[in-house]
Amino acid sequence: MGNDAGVVGPAPDDAFMAVVEETVRDVVAAEVTPRWRRLAAGDIVEKHGPHDLVTTADRRAEEALTERLPALLPGSVVVGEEAVAADPSLLELLRGDAPVWVVDPVDGTSAFVRGDEGFSTLVSLVRGGEPVASWTYAPQLGLFATARRGQGAYLDGERLRTAADREPLRIWISNPVFRHDEERAALARLEQAGVETVPCTTSAGLAYLEVARGIADGVAFFWEAPWDHSAGLLLVSEAGGASLTPAGEPFRVPGGNRLPFTVARDAATARRVMSTLGVGFAADARGTERAEAAGREGGTR
Repeated sequence: MGNDAGVVGPAPDDAFMAVVEETVRDVVAAEVTPRWRRLAAGDIVEKHGPHDLVTTADRRAEEALTERLPALLPGSVVVGEEAVAADPSLLELLRGDAPVWVVDPVDGTSAFVRGDEGFSTLVSLVRGGEPVASWTYAPQLGLFATARRGQGAYLDGERLRTAADREPLRIWISNPVFRHDEERAALARLEQAGVETVPCTTSAGLAYLEVARGIADGVAFFWEAPWDHSAGLLLVSEAGGASLTPAGEPFRVPGGNRLPFTVARDAATARRVMSTLGVGFAADARGTERAEAAGREGGTR
């Protein structure tokens, strides 16, 4: 596209959304899909442990998106999961003035390594610390979701709406292998209250999509890595949902959130989830520190 003419006010126009979608599809077709179920031993590396993996597909896809996305919007910068793993100071770009592309090249790397279909590529455009557009692509599931601030959320062209009031609540939660004692205690309170909990063992981005399309009622997460959450936050918000932290405010993509947080089908459900979790235990700085370390797991918590 070569210039930012497609960005009108706070959100992109149809042409801009389409060219970004095409870019994401192209990169995934070139760098991710050919490696699914075809990874060699040398294509998989542990970053911080056996559940924290990065593959050649992650690296190559992020490199390609980092090269191509700024060309669509001059002056924009990229914050990608793998780049931040090498240089955490890149997170400061989210607090700057330039538009930021937030990229998770393979969200659900462990699922990708296992050969599961439940992985996705997540891209969002952030301005002033707020996501204004997002793209969620699950190639093996044949799903592509987009959202624009003030313009709604769509899955393969169909408008998304969060679920209406229903019981019991169905909430996606973190993967058991990443839970600490306080988290386990909080999640137990959800289950004791009759909430149906679904561990997120694949892609956080797909958990958000389940909320946006009305299959789940919310997510309850304990880490704040922006690449895991930015695209999904906008997707759910534009489908009618709301996010909430223990501070009583929406989740902030640049960080500094108290944890845990929820993104739910509506504001009332978000308050109910936070109340049931017993949010008083959440610690601000401790949560941020855990996010910077644990959040680099590619959405596989």
